[in-house]
Amino acid sequence: MSNFNKKILNTFVNSFPILILFFLAFTGFDLSFFFLEKNYYFNFIYLVIFYWVLKKPETLGFGLIFFAGIINDVVQNFPIGISSINFLLLCVIASFIRTRTLLPSLIYDWILFLIAILIIDSLNYSILTLLFNSEIKYSTLMSSSFITFLIYPVLAKVFNGIYLLSLRQQNVE
Repeated sequence: MSNFNKKILNTFVNSFPILILFFLAFTGFDLSFFFLEKNYYFNFIYLVIFYWVLKKPETLGFGLIFFAGIINDVVQNFPIGISSINFLLLCVIASFIRTRTLLPSLIYDWILFLIAILIIDSLNYSILTLLFNSEIKYSTLMSSSFITFLIYPVLAKVFNGIYLLSLRQQNVE
């Protein structure tokens, strides 16, 4: 592989979390599927933010995450600042977990991710219903939180592969 191609691959691997974060924010993309005539979805952007702030916090700065939240609010027609508050609270929880963890473990991260999304979704639900009188189905919110929790190990393995590729690229240099 030529030196130019290596630089392009290295740039893409190192900027992958930023690209995926802003892709999700600009498109409002949530993965959904139908099962037993019901629509289920999970919040993909929570997975991206939690994993990358937990494993490699220097790639996603809090300012970028705040800006992505503002963009997400505009795209999804939420009151401005709601997603930013949720995303930054998720960052704070992931940063706290990162500083307190001695040995990283997928199970430990997975359980704490459940606690984090329950806190964030309950705050989101409270703000939207109490302050803005929005109609939100609590069952839909809880099912999406639970499905997001179940998807975390699969995407953590994928992101871990990208993270290891990034580490290999840094070690080569």
